[in-house]
Amino acid sequence: MNSTHRGLNRALLGVLGVLLLAAGALAAVAGTSRGFALAWTRTGTRVWARIQEELGAARILESDVSWWTAAVVALLLTLGALLVWWIASQGSGRSNQLARTEAPDGATAVDANVADQAVKAALAANAAVLYASAQSWRVRSSHGETGLKLTIQARTGASPTELMDAVGQVVDGLDGLLGIQLPVLVRITAGTRAKFSRTMRVA
Repeated sequence: MNSTHRGLNRALLGVLGVLLLAAGALAAVAGTSRGFALAWTRTGTRVWARIQEELGAARILESDVSWWTAAVVALLLTLGALLVWWIASQGSGRSNQLARTEAPDGATAVDANVADQAVKAALAANAAVLYASAQSWRVRSSHGETGLKLTIQARTGASPTELMDAVGQVVDGLDGLLGIQLPVLVRITAGTRAKFSRTMRVA
């Protein structure tokens, strides 16, 4: 529902996983094969000597700094900027505004906290619900439209069908309250909190 780049995330994680597997396999082989370890050491020494020659042959205006060093620094800065952008883009799309209506004499905006408080109040008496929250998100491929994400943490043994019926009534109430129908994503979870909690009873 948000604008997280899922495809890019999966691709990056896949590349990172392959690199880690390759590094682990090489380390395992080097630890078990003395011949491979010696060959790897000799190859590394030759490569490092070649790098030193290239750095020495590409000085910037007879200084101690090589063009290769400058290129590596520029590449690292670019990668750092891309990494910052990637981190900042995770989970983007969240909106504090649930709905907005325009009228000739002004505009009315509804804060997302209204839906959050309404959902919590409507499900507070439901024994199958441990926790409920609502968040508003800008829907992708839409012109400024917002959607509602409901997160319901269910008690162990609760019926998903009954929960969906209860949530459906809450959503219908919100639609009636706002006068519009919002795209809704419902996520029902059951974690450790559900396993270790107990029903409170009042005698």
